[in-house]
Amino acid sequence: MAKQNYSFLKRQKELAKKKKKEDKKQSKLEKKQAKADSEQA
Repeated sequence: MAKQNYSFLKRQKELAKKKKKEDKKQSKLEKKQAKADSEQA
């Protein structure tokens, strides 16, 4: 059986977490922008 590469798995997990955080931040900004636009109209 092959030995697992834990450093690779850890890096992939960190990248996924970072991407999720960025996506969440972006969606919050979009929501805030949409709210500001609707208030101006």
